[in-house]
This record gives sequence, C-alpha cells and structure tokens, in this order.
Amino acid sequence: MVQSLNTAVDLTMTATSFSGLNEYGKIMIGDRAFEFYNDRDQRKFIRIPWEEVDYVLASVMFKGKWIPRYAIQTKGNGTFTFASKEPKKVLRAIQKYVAPDHMVHSLTFWQVVKRGVKARFRKKAK
Repeated sequence: MVQSLNTAVDLTMTATSFSGLNEYGKIMIGDRAFEFYNDRDQRKFIRIPWEEVDYVLASVMFKGKWIPRYAIQTKGNGTFTFASKEPKKVLRAIQKYVAPDHMVHSLTFWQVVKRGVKARFRKKAK
C-alpha cells in the first residue's frame, strides 16, 4: 500500500481520472495534497502537493448547475483531469488550500471556436 502525504483528510470520494485511459478510484483531499488512488492497481496513483497546484479549472455548464469535470494544472507536470459524483463538494474542499483567484472556469466550446477563428485570420507580426 502506498503511504499518503496527508496527515488529516478533509474529503474522500470515488472519482475518475482522465489521464490516458479512464481510471476509476478514490480521491483524497487533505492538509498537504490532492491524491488519487486507483481501485484496481495500487501502483497507479496521482499525488499533487498544494505547493505544486497552479490553477484549478472547472468545466461549468448551465450557469453553474452542472460541473461535469474539473482539472488541476500543476506548475511543472501538466494538467490532470478528474470527475466525481459531487464535484461541488470537491471544489469546496480544494478551496481551503488554493487561492480563489487560482480557481477558474474553463473555456466553453464556443469560446474555443471563437479563439481559433480569430487566430486564423489574425495578421502575423513581422
């Protein structure tokens, strides 16, 4: 069994990790880190200390009624995407350890399309 980084646990919940193939397991939010442990394989786990968290991105739909997934962007190791049954509880637990200005909404589908169209027709600087 893998030793946890946390000394006190605030929330434990079943979740899905979207890194490569979908992995099912449990997330644990504690005083020192955000941790994901796979149900089937104990060697597959994700630990993100709070010092490494750069941004927490939430995909918000229907004016905040539904949050299908959230992502944690780290300073050095990229972005990790997760989904859980009660994402609002998870984000509220994360809010204790991450500054509110580092918790943002991800772009909607139309915002991504709009940026792509603008970038396509933008003049290149010489």
